[in-house]
Amino acid sequence: MTDLTIHTIDSAPQEAKSMLQDSVASFGMLPNLHGVMAEAPGVLDSYKYLHDKALKTSFSKEELTVVWQTANVEHGCHYCVPAHTGIAKSMKIDDSIIDALRNETPLPEKLEVLRETTKAIIIERGHPSDAQLTQFFDAGFTQAHLLEIILILAQKVMSNYINHLADTPVDDAFSAFAWQPNK
Repeated sequence: MTDLTIHTIDSAPQEAKSMLQDSVASFGMLPNLHGVMAEAPGVLDSYKYLHDKALKTSFSKEELTVVWQTANVEHGCHYCVPAHTGIAKSMKIDDSIIDALRNETPLPEKLEVLRETTKAIIIERGHPSDAQLTQFFDAGFTQAHLLEIILILAQKVMSNYINHLADTPVDDAFSAFAWQPNK
């Protein structure tokens, strides 16, 4: 663990201040992750950019949640799993999907294929098997979806790894959704 600073708007580098103000406007609070990222304004800016692009993918809100949480769980992110649990609840994702993602239990068939493909991309470092890809496409996903998984994983690698380095405290807003990896 590294002793990374969790900035406030006042303590952040000048280039990050407006981005942190935008975070407060969007979330009603300053997420600790954004406070950590503020130390390097380009990192915070890139993360926010990727988050915006993730929201604009061709995935449904359930599918987007599957990709986000699959990465969070696979990377064992103590911060992002609770945060994305809260985000999923605000997106009105069914609790059965949220729980299955957090607990690594089966999802409805198409969502399970998406989770397994996302996991395969992570575990195999971008080399999922031909059989996995066939299953993905047979489930109705497209080449665009496959590429959009990579976009979302880029966002999640940033947040998951930074949270590991900083041991970022879970925000009070998400503390009720605390999570520990099964592994």
